[in-house]
Amino acid sequence: MSTLQIRDLHVSVVTEDTPKEILRGVNLTINGGETHAVMGPNGSGKSTLAYSLAGHPKYEITSGEVLLDGEDVLAMSVDERARAGLFLAMQYPVEVPGVSMSNFLRSAATAVRGEAPPIRKWVKEVKGAMTDLEIDPAFAERSVNEGFSGGEKKRHEILQLSLLAPKIAVLDETDSGLDVDALRIVSEGVNRYKAQSAEAGNGVGILLITHYTRILRYIQPDFVHVFAAGKIVESGGPELADELETNGYVRFTGAGASA
Repeated sequence: MSTLQIRDLHVSVVTEDTPKEILRGVNLTINGGETHAVMGPNGSGKSTLAYSLAGHPKYEITSGEVLLDGEDVLAMSVDERARAGLFLAMQYPVEVPGVSMSNFLRSAATAVRGEAPPIRKWVKEVKGAMTDLEIDPAFAERSVNEGFSGGEKKRHEILQLSLLAPKIAVLDETDSGLDVDALRIVSEGVNRYKAQSAEAGNGVGILLITHYTRILRYIQPDFVHVFAAGKIVESGGPELADELETNGYVRFTGAGASA
């Protein structure tokens, strides 16, 4: 199984004036088969962590390292990170007019797998994954995310997860904007892929970024980390999420500020 190691990661966002430091020494190790929930208030740097791992050009890595199975992730281009097995489900999936979902998915699978999947097998694979996520087959010929509702976009993110089969999946506020039914379907999709990867002997490691505990009722975390002021200020088990649900982030934001 794979391992993602984040060591003393410092990241600044590029502004018109001067760079602003957002991440201030993040340390986290995610092993295959583990689910880590990162929780924290708005502006604490959770999404910055996700996009920095994926290689978004807006964010500048000023120090630290990220290793995937010992390989330097920060030295890789965005597409190299994806091919290495790092996946990001975005908080706000972008629309790509003129590119059909079917073409996009097959192109992505070809890039990740190193060869184009046989067409008949691929069609069966896609149809099965879409059925599991209750996605209308007609969406396969629509442009990527164009005119999709928030729930539809998030379901298609999990469709990509199941078809691209990454080693490490970063889910950035996947529960944002979902109604109860969509949250259940999306969560079941994540759990299904995690179980399939475990059966195949290469269990996926999941980094689940969220504000709220409601998704954790569906996707059970092994570890919960509190993010404040650009770093992890406390870690624990699922009981830590229960404390946050009851008491909020006040104790931890104070700890983050003083640190």
